[in-house]
Amino acid sequence: MFAMKNALLNQQFFNNYFCKKSSMPQGQTPTTPSTIIETACRTVELEAYGLAQLAKALADGLGRDFEKAIALIEKAQGRVIISGMGKSGHIGRKIASTLASTGTPAMFLHAGEANHGDLGMITEDDVIVALSWSG
Repeated sequence: MFAMKNALLNQQFFNNYFCKKSSMPQGQTPTTPSTIIETACRTVELEAYGLAQLAKALADGLGRDFEKAIALIEKAQGRVIISGMGKSGHIGRKIASTLASTGTPAMFLHAGEANHGDLGMITEDDVIVALSWSG
């Protein structure tokens, strides 16, 4: 909770000193320096809001499932198989790469290719993390 309050205070500091809310004057373009800063501020605000919502969800019950998932990954005797399609697949590749580079055996399995023979790469010792935005 301390970290979340600290992050929100840092966001307020950033917004107060760097983010001036104003409408775009005539003749300004989205690449005008002041507009770039405003866009960056909106992005920081949206990301901070997303992180705050994630923290709330973890505290409101999602945390139990998250702990179970982490425990499964920690106990895995095989690899962590990350799977997804589209944007979820792109994110999955990054997750698998990060896990592998930090010492957790991991690989990415494209959900569309799995049915064409790639399922044979999965063993009973592996843990599968399937990512999907739409189900």
